[in-house]
Amino acid sequence: MNCTTAHYCGPPLWYEFPESATVPYGFIFYFGVKVLNLVVGTPCNVLVMWKIATKKSDASTSDIFIFNLAILDAYFCLMTPVDIVNRTLLGDSGIWYFQRFGYGLKDLAPLFLMCICLDRYMAVVHPVLFTRIRDNMMRIGISVAVWALILAYGLAKCILGFMGVTGIFSGVILFAFAVMVFCNISIIWVLTRSVMGKEEMHPVKKKALKMVLIILAIIVANYLPPVALMPFVSYYSFVTLNCEITVSVWSIMDLSCSIEPLVYIIKFEFAGRCCIWSLCNEPHDVQV
Repeated sequence: MNCTTAHYCGPPLWYEFPESATVPYGFIFYFGVKVLNLVVGTPCNVLVMWKIATKKSDASTSDIFIFNLAILDAYFCLMTPVDIVNRTLLGDSGIWYFQRFGYGLKDLAPLFLMCICLDRYMAVVHPVLFTRIRDNMMRIGISVAVWALILAYGLAKCILGFMGVTGIFSGVILFAFAVMVFCNISIIWVLTRSVMGKEEMHPVKKKALKMVLIILAIIVANYLPPVALMPFVSYYSFVTLNCEITVSVWSIMDLSCSIEPLVYIIKFEFAGRCCIWSLCNEPHDVQV
């Protein structure tokens, strides 16, 4: 038997809290996103890893960060069966440690997205400096450092629980969100200014601008909800916060596991058909 709240002891509830029985729609959305990530996100992330690993030319400096992000997202997608079975049938406390570790990894996955944004920011806004730091060994070192932070946070969440790392999560998400928005807005500003007085934007820069706009939209859609929720948590009732708002916000954030690899795949296929390879390899133009 498992106690889900202070007022209920019994088999696990698919909507987690007995108070959610009257408003289960947030959990319906949550499980829908879980299934979508398993069915769509898993193969898409595996495909992204395969495409990057088998690239023979035209590799982007951001590919190292994209590859690591795909590993994290694929792992989180594969956690879906464990999460659903334990939430709805087992309620095993030992498995919950494993689940919390997976949630911890996903919590800090935006750090790799932030690294991608910073890499593209340097390529577009500071191209001269970027040509001096194109060495992939530096990016591998940064990836190792990010992995160390993510694994440490995951273990802390596994041991301390959700509430024990709330402050760390809030700080990291706010910082990463601010950096990503700044980088993408700066890129858009530089690219649009570069065509002032010209009749048409360079095709490669036009492609870069479109991709950055898409990435900015994804960042705002996936990560703005949790950032916007944080200051108002204390104003909501238990039912509204835990049965409607929080579960929906985390579900929107989890959608990034499917959206991000889909964007990369679409970009990759488009570039393969339409991009002029000689222009794409110009050192001062960012590959997105």
